[in-house]
Amino acid sequence: MFFILAEVLIIKYNIMKELFLLGGPLKMSVLTILLVIMIIWIIYHFLKFRTTKSVTAESTLRMLNYGKSIGLFAMIVGIFYQLLGFYHAFSVIEQAGDISPALLYSGIKISMISTLYGILIYLLSIIIWFIASQFIENRKKA
Repeated sequence: MFFILAEVLIIKYNIMKELFLLGGPLKMSVLTILLVIMIIWIIYHFLKFRTTKSVTAESTLRMLNYGKSIGLFAMIVGIFYQLLGFYHAFSVIEQAGDISPALLYSGIKISMISTLYGILIYLLSIIIWFIASQFIENRKKA
């Protein structure tokens, strides 16, 4: 059972690594840095609320909203990278004159990787924000 789980994790890791490299290491690294910043931001302010009595629930909720905004910024950056990819692809198509539709669809598929990653980061930020804010609201009522 353990070996099957390890094999599945290795396969998932290889797929994620391939998508990371296909999306462009620089672009995907920027999005990953935004992901890490967002997670650290939300966890830091949540733990600060839990451990410090001088921090109010309202200020913590405001800081958690900033964490959600970091996730939104990651989504916008992902869309921006896709638009840059489109611009570059259309410039190459313009120079080449005529290309096959399969090649065009392949390029569009690859350009969507950064957008999907940005959207996933934003969704994760909303989920983490929701859980943390619900916990703070419940604690505030108690």
